[in-house]
Amino acid sequence: MIPVNEPLLDGNEKKYLLECIETGWISSEGPFIKRFEERFAALVGRKYGIAVCNGTAALDASVEALGIGRGDEVVMPTFTIISCINQIVRAGAKPVLVDSDPLTWNMDVTQIEAKITARTKAIMAVHIFGLPVDMEPLLELARKHGLKVIEDAAEMHGQACMGRPCGSFGDISTFSFYPNKHITTGEGGMIVTDDLALAEKCRSLRNLCFKPEQRFVHDELGWNLRMTNLQAALGLAQMERLDKFVQIKRRMGARYTELLEGTPGIQLPLAHTDYADNIYWVFGMVLDDSVPFDAKEAMARLGKLGIGTRPFFWPMHEQPVFRKMGLFANINFPVAERIARRGFYIPSGLALTDEQMEQSAAAVKEVLTH
Repeated sequence: MIPVNEPLLDGNEKKYLLECIETGWISSEGPFIKRFEERFAALVGRKYGIAVCNGTAALDASVEALGIGRGDEVVMPTFTIISCINQIVRAGAKPVLVDSDPLTWNMDVTQIEAKITARTKAIMAVHIFGLPVDMEPLLELARKHGLKVIEDAAEMHGQACMGRPCGSFGDISTFSFYPNKHITTGEGGMIVTDDLALAEKCRSLRNLCFKPEQRFVHDELGWNLRMTNLQAALGLAQMERLDKFVQIKRRMGARYTELLEGTPGIQLPLAHTDYADNIYWVFGMVLDDSVPFDAKEAMARLGKLGIGTRPFFWPMHEQPVFRKMGLFANINFPVAERIARRGFYIPSGLALTDEQMEQSAAAVKEVLTH
């Protein structure tokens, strides 16, 4: 079986992890954490970095730090991972959803303004799979209506939009370091911002909201979202080779495109837009309506041929947990619904070989032919 993802861990990862073990700094207070935060923030052009235990935690803390709560509304894509919406719902705020662009699979920014009301407090931009959201019109709307921007750049390590690093656009921006990301710490995340008050709030929320002058005394409720020194050591070693990783991903995208271009029955990822070149975090595809089966069946057939796959996100408005809460009744988003049912991605990890790419592409062609 060719796995859908396999990371590359052949740089300084072992050296830095051994240093943690030999010095005893394995907890959340070791020196690698500050180094990782500072260097990652600088990488994406931000003043402050706050390392946390995963990308979901980064989003949770960001929503809380912005004071989003009962009665507030947040405009966001329906086509995303549930991590983006969790804290909005838990805080009693209302997620207001928009459909996807059929070509980039990102949120359709032309739909945002119609969703803005007097209660809207923020727009959440979620960059999807390899191409960023079209940020210029989104930021213009945020300025026009006085809204905060939460930027989920979980999948965009090393990506740029309009010549600026992804992660540099939001009032607060977040990243994930899950094993399938360009930089991995196993599990982990990062919050970045230029706002000192937001940074301090996130640091407090990360550490149970201990009072600075008196540990174990709390004026507010926080979480334990701390990253360990071991994770930060791994992340620092990964970040040293991010440029190489981006080159690998773009070469992978070009090779898959070369192998699959012209294959009937599939929509391949856009190579570029007028504001960004694809970074191919994963190599996704969407089955044409002419194909007589859906993504689930295609993935099952590919699995029998030894090819690992993963489905696209399932839209938020169709999530059973939110339906039980009475959310999103009687609404539909046809683009997101279609790509969720007909989209999937094939092996895309950094350790993927040319031979494995050729084998994966050949399997896709076989499944579509037969």
